Amino acid sequence: GIVYDTGGLSLKGKADMPGMKGDMGGAAAVLEAFRAAALLGSKARLDALLCLAENAVGPRSVRPDDVLTMYSGRRVEVNNTDAEGRLVLADGVAYAVKHLAPEVIVDLATLTGAQLIATGRKHAAIVCNDDDLEARAVAAGKASGDLVHPLPYVPEFFREEFKSRVADLKNSVKDRMNAQSSCAAQFIAEHLGDYAGKWLHVDIAGPSTAKERGTGFGVALLLDLIG
Repeated sequence: GIVYDTGGLSLKGKADMPGMKGDMGGAAAVLEAFRAAALLGSKARLDALLCLAENAVGPRSVRPDDVLTMYSGRRVEVNNTDAEGRLVLADGVAYAVKHLAPEVIVDLATLTGAQLIATGRKHAAIVCNDDDLEARAVAAGKASGDLVHPLPYVPEFFREEFKSRVADLKNSVKDRMNAQSSCAAQFIAEHLGDYAGKWLHVDIAGPSTAKERGTGFGVALLLDLIG
């Protein structure tokens, strides 16, 4: 959850910054779904991780050309400080793998503007490493009203986009016409390590807001997935 996103030193334009208080929509949905599941008496074993940060400009800002060592142990060359959400989200999934032994990982994020181009304002984009979980997510979307649509999960097509000469990978793609939302999901997947379980990534950038207000998108979807 990015509580405010200026873009950092890769600063957003003045027309793009208003509304960026909503860039924590994924974390907000996870928190409320977790709370609702508890109130409803869910017997599922659930762990909720909120990956919180602010992307601001200041003397301690992350800079383009910085190389970060992630929680997964992988090193990331920053080439765009406005691709920050994936950094905290990648640390979140790496933490889950290392400490929580999950059978299923579901992450939600307002990750890419490209999601709106791919699936629009009404459907979230999903990327999944398991066909059954992908189908279950689509069904949960239809049942809950939080609609989702699958995008390709093809690591061998997208890994090359993040190639770096000084680190394991860059944080932003070279070719901005090559399925950016799938590429962003692949960045997250790169930090799952040898995780053998199921993983579902949900990009809610478009449907998380409407008329300059948050919609609560993702809460009902998660509750339906929890069962």
